[in-house]
Amino acid sequence: MPCCPLVWHLSNTRARRIAKTAGKIVLDRNGVVRGVTNWGTFLLPKPAKKLQTTHHVGHHFIMRFDASARTQHYLRRTMSLDPRLIRYSVVKMGTKFEDITHVPGQASFK
Repeated sequence: MPCCPLVWHLSNTRARRIAKTAGKIVLDRNGVVRGVTNWGTFLLPKPAKKLQTTHHVGHHFIMRFDASARTQHYLRRTMSLDPRLIRYSVVKMGTKFEDITHVPGQASFK
């Protein structure tokens, strides 16, 4: 069960609901949420288009979690169909529990 941070770019008012939805998906399917880090709102590296709208700023947060491959697939599918999201990504942190035990629940902004 790898630990995967998710990073989304979205409006400030919707960030809390999206994080809650993603966490609920992981928890309902026997996964573990290790931590959620709020990075806040700032400019996107480049303008992003979604649903015929160009976005220049977004709200960023990271959710670290452990979940099965099936749960990750369901989470990706749900996030890709959500019109409130501009962009998201899932990053694999390791393949074994021993690889990710040193990773803290909070992610620092670098």
